[in-house]
Amino acid sequence: MSGNEATGPLAAGNAGIDIPLQEITDGVEDALLVIDSDYRVRFANSAVRVILHKKVEPLTGRLCYEILHERNKPCSTPLWECPLKKVFESGKTATVIHPVRILGTDTYLKITGFPLRDSHGNIRAMVEVMRDITAERELEREVLKRHHQLLALSYISSALSGLQDLDSILKIALDNVLEIINGPIGGILLLDEEAKSLYYRVQQGLSARYTEEMRISVGEGIAGWVAETGKPMLVEDLSKDLRAARPDLVNAEGIKGFVSIPLKAKERVVGVMNVASHTAGKFGSDDISLLSSIGDYLGTAIEQASLHERLTRAGERYRALLQHALTAQEEERKRIARELHDETSQAITSSTLSLHAIIGLAEMKGIGDAEFMERLKTTHSYLVHTGNEIVKLMKALRPTLLDELGMAAAIHRYAKDALQPQGINVSTEFEGADQRFQPEVEVTLFRVAQGLIGNILEHSEASNTSIRLECNDSECVLHIEDDGKGFDVSKLIQVDPSGRGAGLFTMKERVRLVGGNCQVESQPGRGTQVTVKVPIAADMSYEEDFSANS
Repeated sequence: MSGNEATGPLAAGNAGIDIPLQEITDGVEDALLVIDSDYRVRFANSAVRVILHKKVEPLTGRLCYEILHERNKPCSTPLWECPLKKVFESGKTATVIHPVRILGTDTYLKITGFPLRDSHGNIRAMVEVMRDITAERELEREVLKRHHQLLALSYISSALSGLQDLDSILKIALDNVLEIINGPIGGILLLDEEAKSLYYRVQQGLSARYTEEMRISVGEGIAGWVAETGKPMLVEDLSKDLRAARPDLVNAEGIKGFVSIPLKAKERVVGVMNVASHTAGKFGSDDISLLSSIGDYLGTAIEQASLHERLTRAGERYRALLQHALTAQEEERKRIARELHDETSQAITSSTLSLHAIIGLAEMKGIGDAEFMERLKTTHSYLVHTGNEIVKLMKALRPTLLDELGMAAAIHRYAKDALQPQGINVSTEFEGADQRFQPEVEVTLFRVAQGLIGNILEHSEASNTSIRLECNDSECVLHIEDDGKGFDVSKLIQVDPSGRGAGLFTMKERVRLVGGNCQVESQPGRGTQVTVKVPIAADMSYEEDFSANS
């Protein structure tokens, strides 16, 4: 095939119109060449010059590998595949991707070769169609990069799922980050907002001296600049960078390649993650992009873990204060009960006996009229009633049965004395509760029973109540049920200003303080069931604490 044959006119059927091949192919966007078996270009449309940024000099007659790759010999594996060779050997269409550097820019060309046969079916040349797919390749790379980032985020998210401890979150996150980007050195610095400085919370591959002494003010060094601006920074060689904080420490560690990423929560920097290497130029722009995505996720995780940490500390302080308040309350109950017994009750008893003696003496000697005697007897009755009420009050404050016989007897007696006089039937059942337990367990379960019995008296309008206390080696379970009017538990989620709900709230908190839990089930018209579980120490006996010599 000659050059004239390749560029000659075409007859368009019976129309008799000659159409030049060059004009037809110059209107095609893709580059089109005809290359013979000797690698020489026999035809090229204008798009070839556009794609290859070639000048107007003739391309025909030149070697294809000179034009495309500026090589002095044909393309060969493993560098590039030659489509011409594949077409001539297989007799079929062949497609290859060739990276080409044009004007200092990497360009990707998709080259498809078609066999061009003569009238005898012999392959005389190859028609080559070239398309610049650089934009497609860049898009593909970007998609793959984003996919890689999503996979990395998913991997780290799965690793951190369910964790609430801040140190565990940071350590696992750092380990995963270093594994993903194949980095040997790294650390996470948190921001001390009061001191306006960064300090290492977790690290890997760094010495103790480095992490202890490398406390960086916001704005100082690479990490300080990142914390101040909220922008990542990539350093080719930190040992040669004048912006590095504490160059002595950096050189001692042998740190060269360096990336510093801000950890953000709602655009607020909460820390910085540094990744480093002993090799200069270890990291690139793709690492920055990936680490920035991880940094945004990790910043939110840090904020949530910090909040959880503060809430935990606040909860511990609250429980300590509540424990102190309940202990003080119990001690005050004991003090008041003791004073009522030692002073008030004895004084009333003495007054009752004296008045009884006076009434007897007056009756014997006939002192006073009938009205006088009636008043004396009425006063005596009031004193007896007052004495009985004080005894009830002492039992409510600190029943002697709780100290003497234990919680089972105390709960049984309190329920009978409180409910039966009001016409409420009481059934009790105790199993494994005849031994003594830790004082906090006994006091907690008695106070819970006391509070629930008070609620039944005041609110339930019940006719029947059942109480069951079952203890084993590990826990005590108290179950109290009534057939009263019940209530909607979902509506009782906080203490009203009127005080409604305070008893239930205090009961749950008291049980939680000894490591137990409380479950309340109730519906309007269907009564109420309360189950309280309190753990006990399996290896401790408290019988000696209640013996005669204790």
